[in-house]
Amino acid sequence: MDKDFPLVTIGIPTYNRANATLPFTIKSALDQDYPNLEILVSDNCSPDNTKAVVSSFKDERITYIRQKINVGSNNNYNACLNAAKGDYFLLMHDDDLIDNDFVTTCLQGANYSTDYGFIRTGTRMIGKDGKLVKNEPNLASSNNPYDMFSAWLDHKSTFYFCSTLFNTKALKKIGGLKSTNNLFEDGFAIIKLSAQYPILNIVDMKASFRYHEEQRTHAVDSVNWSEDFRQALDMIYLQDPDGRKELYEKGMRVFTKTCIHMALRTKNPIKRLISVLYVGKYFPYYYWQDLTGSWKLKVIRSIAMLIFHERKPS
Repeated sequence: MDKDFPLVTIGIPTYNRANATLPFTIKSALDQDYPNLEILVSDNCSPDNTKAVVSSFKDERITYIRQKINVGSNNNYNACLNAAKGDYFLLMHDDDLIDNDFVTTCLQGANYSTDYGFIRTGTRMIGKDGKLVKNEPNLASSNNPYDMFSAWLDHKSTFYFCSTLFNTKALKKIGGLKSTNNLFEDGFAIIKLSAQYPILNIVDMKASFRYHEEQRTHAVDSVNWSEDFRQALDMIYLQDPDGRKELYEKGMRVFTKTCIHMALRTKNPIKRLISVLYVGKYFPYYYWQDLTGSWKLKVIRSIAMLIFHERKPS
């Protein structure tokens, strides 16, 4: 380790992937060309040979932590954060990857300052087989939070853990990684930190997020996602950036569509109907205008209007 450079902690929460993707994730962390790293692997009480796999990497930068019981994904994320000693903290899921110059690119962009709330790069989306699914460069036009949120809502920038280097002290100060339903923890942290600290957006894609159908993003109730997304938009509004009303209205329309489409993927027809209806609890009927082509959606929208009678703001 070279103490002339800020210390960066890479936290890898893991469960039962010792014989699948975990070794590749650890290797991508170890292959960083940055000289001052610590790597924490927090094993969420896996029944497989995670400890042996981690121990096979003979590197003093690695610390292995094993939870006595399965504490859930979010608590395991924060176990990594709580143990982190670095000036900056990167959370990598145990199937994600980072380029060997990810940390160097972030710190060089920041001129090695430890004052930023977070530093973000672009992200590649890869499949189970590691093949490219989609390139998602970070096209935020500036380091102004308004521009970043606007790019996010325009699908020009995406929030992923593996491409976000957080200020460790700042992240701990806001209570760590959490959202109401622990689905949008990265977004909540980015929104909160952008209100209190300078931020840095880097366009280059330096991390790879692994996409697969069974991941929790697609497995949970769309109503929980609706609540997390609505609260995220409320937080952006309350931060009072320039043009906050414009951002809020755009966000409400974007996430109405996102959450309804998510609800429509529910396989059980009764649960599907209820899921779509309850999106209206968080995204009122007057944001459904672009989705009323189907007569079924028109009926559900009318029911939502009666049950969740939130008035349209003037």
